[in-house]
Amino acid sequence: MHKILEFQNSTKIIPGVILALVFCLFSQGINNLIAIELFGTTKSPISTVMIAILLGIIMGNAFTPRPGMMLGLDFTQKYILKLGIIFLGIRLSFGEFLKFGTIAIPLIIVCIFSVLVLVKLLIKKVPISSKMSYLIAIGTSVCGATAIVATAPVINAKKTEVAYAVANITLFGVIAMIVYPYFAEWYFDGEPLKAGLFLGTAIHETSQVAAAGLIYDQQFNSPETLNVATVTKLIRNTFLVIMIPLFAYLYNRGDDKNKSYSMLSIFPYFVIGFIGMIIVRNIGDQIFIIESDFYETWKNFINYIKVLATVFLTMSMAAVGISINLSELKSMGYKPFVVGLIAAITVGIVSIISMETYLKVFLN
Repeated sequence: MHKILEFQNSTKIIPGVILALVFCLFSQGINNLIAIELFGTTKSPISTVMIAILLGIIMGNAFTPRPGMMLGLDFTQKYILKLGIIFLGIRLSFGEFLKFGTIAIPLIIVCIFSVLVLVKLLIKKVPISSKMSYLIAIGTSVCGATAIVATAPVINAKKTEVAYAVANITLFGVIAMIVYPYFAEWYFDGEPLKAGLFLGTAIHETSQVAAAGLIYDQQFNSPETLNVATVTKLIRNTFLVIMIPLFAYLYNRGDDKNKSYSMLSIFPYFVIGFIGMIIVRNIGDQIFIIESDFYETWKNFINYIKVLATVFLTMSMAAVGISINLSELKSMGYKPFVVGLIAAITVGIVSIISMETYLKVFLN
């Protein structure tokens, strides 16, 4: 009986997952239609990922998704997204991971510190609660909604404060996801390392960074940019392990109550999966060398995983779009959004300045 109930519960996610897949396929169809019929080329000026999230926002606000659908959409955002990010690891060599990571770490530290200082100063001018300021700061500087939800218990944040902060990060993160790939191509003149570092440090959510990198790759044929952005963001995510205890100390100092939290519960484990996929790729390349009878099979397997990564990320962005309720955002008031907007712009500017300085000093 217990197993039957488990099976029934697991099947409840299927409609929402199928809906996300339909949006993914439909978005690819629209992308092909725009490219071939409107521009007479093989590549549309609007990426499949962008079409998926915009379609999701339109449909999600025109028609209220049923609760049964939301179960599958939530599953897509939480688990299929992470699987897609893990699969992105198949594109990288271990040497590239270490190279990009070494460059990214000092930039990440500078961006995190800058946002924390800025938000602390802003709340003196824009009156919002200190809890809200902590949530916006860690969401903007580290890893979006995941960081907000993980930080909330250790500072006793209210549900409304968590909702405001998540809405904040979602709104400005989605805008950055859509705009920054084109801005990066223009500003950095097609340099993949700079564009990837910028996307990986300036955009909030892991899903948004992966989607922005995918948009850049699809539009400007730059897989290196996607690789750099993904590595940078995943390293940035691991700073949760440092930042949450720090925020707990800063907020609760002088308080005799012990706030409990688990390091294991906040560590982003899909980072390990991503690194594992890099290792699989590198071991496979050594085993199935060009002369091997299985070389073509191995290359086909790699391409299959790459396609799955793209499909899973596009499905996730469609699910994110459907889940965004624009009327709820309008009802939340403007003050937290002012802080979030300034923080988002600041992290972008600091990312550019620190990156240009670092690359000029250490890599020239």
